[in-house]
Amino acid sequence: MKSSKFFRCILSGVISLFVILSTNAAENGLTIPRIQGQPSLADFTGMQPNTPLASSMTKVENFIQREPYDGQASAQQTEVYIGYDQENIYTVFLAFDTNPELIRANLSSRENVFEDDRVGFMVDTFNDQISSFTFVTTPMGIQSDSRWTESSSRRGGFDPTFDAVWDSEGQLTDQGYMALMVVPFRSLRFNESNEQVWRIGFYRNIPRYGEDSFWPEYSINVEGRLNQIAPLAGISDVSPGNNFQVIPFFFAREVDALNRSFVAGPKFERTSEQEVGVDAKFVFNDSWALDLTLNPDFSQVESDEPQVTVNQRFEVQFPERRPFFIENADFFSTDSILVFTRRIVDPEGGIRLTGRSGEYGFGSILINDAAPGLNRNADDPLRGEKANIAIVRGFRDLGEQDTIGFLATERQLGDGYNRVLSFDGRFKFTDNWSTQMQLVGTESEPSTGGDLTTGYQRNVMINRDGRTYNNHTHFIETTPDFKTELGFQYRFSKPGTSGIHQSSGINFYPENSGLNRWSGTLFGVYLEDMEGEKIYSQIGPTLDLRFDTTSLNISRTDYNEILKPGDFPGLNAVRSYDYDTWQIGFNNNSLETLQIQANYRQGSALNLVPKAGFLPTVADSSRIDLNLLLRPLEQLSIANTYFLTELETRGGTKIFSNEIIRSNWNYQFTRELSLRFIAQYDKTEAGPATRLKDDENLNFDLLLRYVINPWSAFYVGYNSNQSNFDIVEMEGERELIVANDLRRDGDQFFVKFSYLFQR
Repeated sequence: MKSSKFFRCILSGVISLFVILSTNAAENGLTIPRIQGQPSLADFTGMQPNTPLASSMTKVENFIQREPYDGQASAQQTEVYIGYDQENIYTVFLAFDTNPELIRANLSSRENVFEDDRVGFMVDTFNDQISSFTFVTTPMGIQSDSRWTESSSRRGGFDPTFDAVWDSEGQLTDQGYMALMVVPFRSLRFNESNEQVWRIGFYRNIPRYGEDSFWPEYSINVEGRLNQIAPLAGISDVSPGNNFQVIPFFFAREVDALNRSFVAGPKFERTSEQEVGVDAKFVFNDSWALDLTLNPDFSQVESDEPQVTVNQRFEVQFPERRPFFIENADFFSTDSILVFTRRIVDPEGGIRLTGRSGEYGFGSILINDAAPGLNRNADDPLRGEKANIAIVRGFRDLGEQDTIGFLATERQLGDGYNRVLSFDGRFKFTDNWSTQMQLVGTESEPSTGGDLTTGYQRNVMINRDGRTYNNHTHFIETTPDFKTELGFQYRFSKPGTSGIHQSSGINFYPENSGLNRWSGTLFGVYLEDMEGEKIYSQIGPTLDLRFDTTSLNISRTDYNEILKPGDFPGLNAVRSYDYDTWQIGFNNNSLETLQIQANYRQGSALNLVPKAGFLPTVADSSRIDLNLLLRPLEQLSIANTYFLTELETRGGTKIFSNEIIRSNWNYQFTRELSLRFIAQYDKTEAGPATRLKDDENLNFDLLLRYVINPWSAFYVGYNSNQSNFDIVEMEGERELIVANDLRRDGDQFFVKFSYLFQR
């Protein structure tokens, strides 16, 4: 490996980064008692504490609305009882309701809680007002957990990929419902200290009112969430312990699929695959976790949600679902997405260390990826080569919601590499104003030879969050040679661009009206190249109307996009394109059995898939997005999605139509056992004004799941796919041609089993 000056600044940078002293404000809050015994819902029969154990727990009440009426008392009474013992923290919610028959409570799979009544709490175990654990449950005891991270970035907030092992129970009553949540300390991370000082907040959602209420008050008029929850004292002499988890897994599948790249022409091949692997976790010093993986369990049994990818100039981002990358993923998250783990396709093994010590946090990942060396020609020097990947993250809290940090990544493949070094900080000026800044440098040397290149990116945003006025100003500049092989770049941060995103909105709250809030927002983007020449702009107003269970938004956007030679094949001069769209969106969850989301877009768009030999042109466009969630039975949910995108020339000639239909049926026998069926149909119909070809696919996906906890599960699945092709013999060779009907092009049967051993 060639020596480089690129990382010589790390040592001095890190030292400088962590010498600033932190401050903390002292506030009065909640004191939690140590209780003698484990509470149950039976201790609260009649929706009141009726045993000495229940009466010994601290009571919390007087919830305040955030939505729809910020600052007003909740429409329904809520009481929370909290306590702890040596191993667990316990919360019992008494959710009173004057119309208990209207409570929404369905039997569903884990994490699918957001259409039902629900309660929960968030706990900031490091008292840093930066990140927290969140636990939510329903009247049926269905669980959801996540991590919350404060951020000025619009990509901050909840990370639902976090999974923990905890217990919950729910019960409907004639006065409302009760919910018990038991969270083991070993499922949390916190400082090693005899006396713990945390922060905690409680939450209740009543969907038929569109109401979110909190204790303590979580106001729209103050930026941030964790700075508004209450200090929690009283926890002492507890620890997550030096525990360990071992999760072995077995995965087997049999696939009969069309091999389109076979040397003698496409043919069907039957293959079998068996995989055995193990994940292990070691927790030590209360807040540090070491994760090891061998032959990682990277098989995905959950399919990605459909997205429109036709006529897209830039990459579409799909979420990460693989277990090894899930825990503490927020450690490696910055506004510039420098760690996008779906870039790591086929690893053989890896190690990860994450943890906190006081105001400091640290995370690292070492892993390889065999994917780059696969499916290469025998004479390719990279055939069989693996990419070696290292990621290091450190940060320091500076007081109330202020933090600074660094992130370094390296990906080596053959004699080439890509290195990234980033420094970032978040600072809060007032109750409403905050800023987030990031400076990123990259250094790259191609694996196949070539010149060493360097690049940088500057990223600054200023936010104002408040009840009446909101502002988001975001400046980002990226040099042409900026490259992050492990990251993800949106069109607004592509190399060789500089620009600003500006959004300003004002909110109004009519009194004595069925309309809870209406908002007006003006959003704009302006991008230019490194020479200062404009390459893109958009601007447009949006009107939002919010009722209890219904929302309506209307927007118009004007675009100007400039393409230069190199942006599109055959383009030899700069061309400017003006187009515009208007859009209307509708959302309603008034009924428990039916929820509707609908969007309609009409106007013009840039045709990026013209007929061969032709250049992009502005075309007439329309798009329909429709989502219907049906719950005909308490145990059955049917999620239906329909996308239709159409594009035609200004003269009325068809370019293409793209249609996606997806229906997801889930029947929940018990909290653990479910059967899921997905049918998805994709069709692209090409017209005479495009280089696209007709494409049609039909997929069926059947999955039986038995999930004890996120790490102990058994899956049996079957998948079948059909597409519009035919195999023909031409001069002794087989070729694929487009057909007018669907033919089977593959199916698979798989079994997957994993189990958590924990001490």
